[in-house]
Amino acid sequence: MTSTPHLSLRDVRANDLAAVMGLNNTAGPSILPLDGAQLERFYREADYFRVAEVDGNLAGFLIALRDSTPHASSNFQWFRQHCDHFVYIDRVVVGDLHRGHGLGRLFYSDVQSFAEVRSPNLACEVFLEPRDDVSLLFHGVFGFHEAGQQVMPESGRRVSLLLKPLDCYQFVRDTYPDGLPDVPWLAARHVPADAPAQLRAAGRA
Repeated sequence: MTSTPHLSLRDVRANDLAAVMGLNNTAGPSILPLDGAQLERFYREADYFRVAEVDGNLAGFLIALRDSTPHASSNFQWFRQHCDHFVYIDRVVVGDLHRGHGLGRLFYSDVQSFAEVRSPNLACEVFLEPRDDVSLLFHGVFGFHEAGQQVMPESGRRVSLLLKPLDCYQFVRDTYPDGLPDVPWLAARHVPADAPAQLRAAGRA
């Protein structure tokens, strides 16, 4: 008799960051590497930073930022120049042992739920050099379209810049012009006031 794996999706914690970096930096050429300083900045500033746990083990993560969040990525800056408002998926990683089980679609459904009450667009990019057809197909099926291309100055690699319009945002904006209701599932990500101390305790600062 086989048991059903226990899956949970939750906000990242400081003691997850070593595992997050390990997943990121072994994910292959479709994911840009992260150093400690970049990861700590995401921990402090990312509007959406969630991890998936399967049976208590970190299986993947997704990081996303609103257009008003400071971020130096050339792809993020491209969207700032070409799109008024968006939530930008900086990276999504699923560990080797957990690929092919729908975690990517779960992350994208969750980040869309976060984005569609805050922005009219969900944004991301896919590498064209080397061409990542699996990712291109995934994003096309999920409703993204190409808004442009550029060669990233950081890496010299060409990317396709993708947007997904979030049509329900117009209703949310018109219905709640003074802000979203104060309910837990709409709350902004909570970054602990003692984040630096947490990072030091986790060995990241």
